[in-house]
Amino acid sequence: MITAYAVHKARGRLKRIEYDPGALGPDQVEIDVITCGLCHSDLSMIINEWGDSEYPLVPGHEIVGQIARLGANVTHLKIGDTVGLGWFSGSCMICDQCLSGNHNLCARAEQTLVGRHGGFANKVRCQATWATPLPAGLDVRKAGPLFCAGVTVFNPLVQFDVKPTQRVGVIGIGGLGHLALQFLNKWGCEVTAFTSTDAKRDAALRMGAHHVVNSRHPSQLKKIAGSLDFVLSTVAVALDWDAYLEALAPKGRLHIVGAVATPLEVPAFALIGGQHSLSGSPTGGPATLRTMLDFCARHRIEPAVEFFPMSRVNEAIAHLEAGKARYRVVLENDLG
Repeated sequence: MITAYAVHKARGRLKRIEYDPGALGPDQVEIDVITCGLCHSDLSMIINEWGDSEYPLVPGHEIVGQIARLGANVTHLKIGDTVGLGWFSGSCMICDQCLSGNHNLCARAEQTLVGRHGGFANKVRCQATWATPLPAGLDVRKAGPLFCAGVTVFNPLVQFDVKPTQRVGVIGIGGLGHLALQFLNKWGCEVTAFTSTDAKRDAALRMGAHHVVNSRHPSQLKKIAGSLDFVLSTVAVALDWDAYLEALAPKGRLHIVGAVATPLEVPAFALIGGQHSLSGSPTGGPATLRTMLDFCARHRIEPAVEFFPMSRVNEAIAHLEAGKARYRVVLENDLG
């Protein structure tokens, strides 16, 4: 039996449950959960914001733990290995996307908390390919958010061949943005942080930004017009997208990883005139996850986290919903 915290209706409180996961599949592993990050995507699933939640729902997709059981066909992992698990927990392994290393784009990819139970639990299961070993040098307690927030902002650097000679902007200095600043700084880019409050200026500079622009000041936005090669938006709210497109240099790209619920209104000429691009991406595949973890270990990059025991999950959710998290919340398993 697995012990977990589940929500039974949209916007409900999470309550302790037990469930039987059935037989372990031959290509699966079972993980003893050490920690699990609390992400805004968990909140979206709890309230059924995206319309695909099934109740009872066990959230959690930023999991770090140790391999407890191996399926019969699993040979590359062993009992006791420390691994992480993110948004995806399985893929078909035979489609063109999987065979080309883009498992996260598989049409039949399994999502860790969609139609199955996630990581707010003492154990979780996944296809062994998606259980990614942690390299030496990473703090096990803090590593969970790398498996969602981290790879979400790292993946575009790989997919769009962001170069260390480029000037890159990051919109939003929060759970995603604070990691993006660290990655881009160590990647070698000249980094501009966009924030709606001067209160985050010093923090942005500490985390790797070379410049900070207050997005509420049109004069500051105007000053950088035409200067950025790549702008990464990490926020989940609608913005004046035209203003950020104007900040792009010719052939620049505005890339979206924040799950904005409303349609993006972008004037066609804002794209045509400077040959600009608008794009988006999900989290990354297993190979990108491994690369990101090695990069973090090499450059000593880690999320800024606040810890809560898993038994206080409802308090942790309230803390995140109130906008008080700096910058990721991590639940520590105290379920036994």
